[in-house]
Amino acid sequence: MKAVLFVGHGSKDREGNDEVRTFVESVLPELDVPIIETCFLEFERPTLMQGLETCVQRGASEVAVIPMMLFAAGHAKIHIPAAIDEIKEKYPQVKFTYGRPIGIHEEVLSILVSRLQESGLNLEQPDPEMAVLLVGRGSSDPDANSDLFKMSRLFWEKGKVKWVEPAFMGVTAPLVDEGVDRCVRLGAKHVVVLPYFLFTGVLIKRMEEMVEQFNEQYPEIQFTLAHYFGFHPQLKEVFKDRAIEALGGDVKMNCDTCQYRIAAMKHIDHHHHHDHDHDHGHHHHHHHDHDHDHDHVISTK
Repeated sequence: MKAVLFVGHGSKDREGNDEVRTFVESVLPELDVPIIETCFLEFERPTLMQGLETCVQRGASEVAVIPMMLFAAGHAKIHIPAAIDEIKEKYPQVKFTYGRPIGIHEEVLSILVSRLQESGLNLEQPDPEMAVLLVGRGSSDPDANSDLFKMSRLFWEKGKVKWVEPAFMGVTAPLVDEGVDRCVRLGAKHVVVLPYFLFTGVLIKRMEEMVEQFNEQYPEIQFTLAHYFGFHPQLKEVFKDRAIEALGGDVKMNCDTCQYRIAAMKHIDHHHHHDHDHDHGHHHHHHHDHDHDHDHVISTK
């Protein structure tokens, strides 16, 4: 019997965790899978290990683990595969397949466009003095941070907005205030803050407060906060495709045999305290030189 386990990041904000559950419930009717469960990496239960156990206890012989994450950073590259390794040892008779994070995806560009349009912006004839500040979470993984820069460039190529600038809420530079300063220096009179976030949470609410502060700090500049991804129908399609891909065994990211991940595991705590509830600020100092591109299969010699 097949199962799909959706793995949310988890938030200290209950509303954000509820959104994850509601989103998964909205995907249920579109996936012909008898067992579909939701779990979280941090701050909320069930934990990842509890979610994996539940799938097995419900009778799953095959489990597709789908990370509900935009980019492949420490959680997606190290912590989820480590948990899968652990559960495989306990239940060798069960097949566990690890799906891909969203990554660089054309549908995401469409979601970004629609979120801007919903904010009342005419992207066919955009204001020539408008800048879009694409704001991500921020990671200690250079790979994930560079993906936000790539998406901002792809978005600029796709649209007609004069300036598209990337920024981060924490951990790495440029931070949001630095991004705003750059937009203003470039000559923008209207800055649209576009969250590169799946669901609400502490950081989204902090972003709302920041935009209010920017309106006070720069009275001559208009600031607009667009909506995060949320329950966008195209996001449902992306995760549905990720689940079908994993269940079909056609996952382009191969973490089971990844030589880089195996080497990296020697330098970290394999268990990573799967039930942890602390706020670690996303500083996963693994220094694992994960140099390969996870959008293709890595062959091992």
